[in-house]
Amino acid sequence: MPEVAVLAEVIRSGFVESVHYGSAVGLDPSGRAAVTLGLVDAPVLPRSSAKPFQALACLTAGAALAGPRLAIAAGSHTGEDVHVRLVRELLADYGLDTGALRCPESWPEDQPTMHALIRQGAGVSRERMNCSGKHAAMLAACVANDWDVPGYLSPGHPLHLRVRSVTEELAGEKAAHVAVDGCGAPLFGLSLTGLARAAQALVLAAPGSGPRQVADAMRAHPEYVGGTGHQNTELMRALPGALAKGGAEGVLMVALASGHAAAVKVIDGSPRATTAIALGVLRLMGCDVTSAAAFEHVDVLGGGVPVGRIAVMPA
Repeated sequence: MPEVAVLAEVIRSGFVESVHYGSAVGLDPSGRAAVTLGLVDAPVLPRSSAKPFQALACLTAGAALAGPRLAIAAGSHTGEDVHVRLVRELLADYGLDTGALRCPESWPEDQPTMHALIRQGAGVSRERMNCSGKHAAMLAACVANDWDVPGYLSPGHPLHLRVRSVTEELAGEKAAHVAVDGCGAPLFGLSLTGLARAAQALVLAAPGSGPRQVADAMRAHPEYVGGTGHQNTELMRALPGALAKGGAEGVLMVALASGHAAAVKVIDGSPRATTAIALGVLRLMGCDVTSAAAFEHVDVLGGGVPVGRIAVMPA
């Protein structure tokens, strides 16, 4: 893959065991691409990094989303009881229950919660799936507008026409591809630069505006963007003012309150180094990310103890 860049090397006992290739971009507050590695203008599928844009579309369509509800609409929660309770409450306020959700059934990502459910004899459910907050917000927007509820995942649905418009406006470019995400919702491809531009637009929006409401809710309630121990959650706690949202297949966007933004795509799909890579890009732009230094060091284990590390190239 000569066009993409080496973003990280996995070093075990002094031996380069594997390499993560991909692309990364860093934007300064003016929107200028200050760091470019690999194919930053080629389309990627943002996966769950697109959830803040989808949440914004639901908010501006009239769904009553604020605080934790807006954060979970923009997040990929870990299926803990507090997350499920919030999803159920949001649905109930619009006369719906979890039977209206069309995301797949799943175990929660939070391991203690999953083990507790197994002990109770419970199984997989839609509300435990990490996208159920987004789906609940989509359903709320449909009810608020008297749009078709059962068919809310159709690409031609008014909701997703709105999502596409919002996404394209934030990214400053047209969607490059239309796909189906893992949760069944339509997904709009963007360039990596467009993804970073959209993240930047959220944090630099005027206070009180829709985009800023999404950014502020995520930053004020990071436990609903992810959950206990989730890397996006812990990064936002460690780096005040930062907005972070990852997606499947090695995608991550991070934007600082200053307006600096980074977006990463690892082409092997692994997320294990994406946070460290994004922080490396921000550091290259002169951003102070020392409070998140713990996320820049990723150990390689042998026998349960560190025997190496993942060395990030943009550093």
